[in-house]
Amino acid sequence: MTFGFAPSATSAAASTLLSAGSANRCTRMLEPAEWAAAGIPLLRNPREVVDGLHERHRPTPGTAVVAVLDHEERLAASASFISRAALADGWEFRNALLAHLRRVVPHDLRRRSPVRTAVLLYCRDGDERWTEEDGAWMWGLRDACTLHGLRCGAYITLTRAGWQVLGEGRGGRRPSTAAASHPQADPGRVPAPLSLRSGTGGLDMPRRTAAR
Repeated sequence: MTFGFAPSATSAAASTLLSAGSANRCTRMLEPAEWAAAGIPLLRNPREVVDGLHERHRPTPGTAVVAVLDHEERLAASASFISRAALADGWEFRNALLAHLRRVVPHDLRRRSPVRTAVLLYCRDGDERWTEEDGAWMWGLRDACTLHGLRCGAYITLTRAGWQVLGEGRGGRRPSTAAASHPQADPGRVPAPLSLRSGTGGLDMPRRTAAR
């Protein structure tokens, strides 16, 4: 005869909830193929956008920079923040992105179709290959854009190897996290005006945290 302990109803319920939570987190991310098939609009000059956001926000690993572009690809607003989520969960990332979007730019939910586009630059450790964390950020960006009346734009990673627009195959070696030895921008200092040139004209950059 074999003796053992049957799991209690409480522990069984906890295991069920944990499994359900893990399954939900797995569905709150986008695979590269799903992202590529989503019809994300291409940036005219991603290098200049990346250079401008990097110069303005000086992100370090773990920093997300969300930016809103108008229909001429001029920057309307941007904000940078450190992700506090313990796990790669698109729902958590969506909430963080949405909170910062609401602080820096009014929603466009009354419009029939989006006229502004949100892009996300995420600075992280590791190489340029796609990770589940990237997939969760993609899901979060897409959902936050829907809830704020924006068009979902490019997702860009910044690593030691450089920057890369995921799903497009466009990237470069500079800037990168390997160049993080430069002094961080003082959060209390208002940077000098910075312009990015695009195919249709100047792209005026805002303050380090946010501006309109």
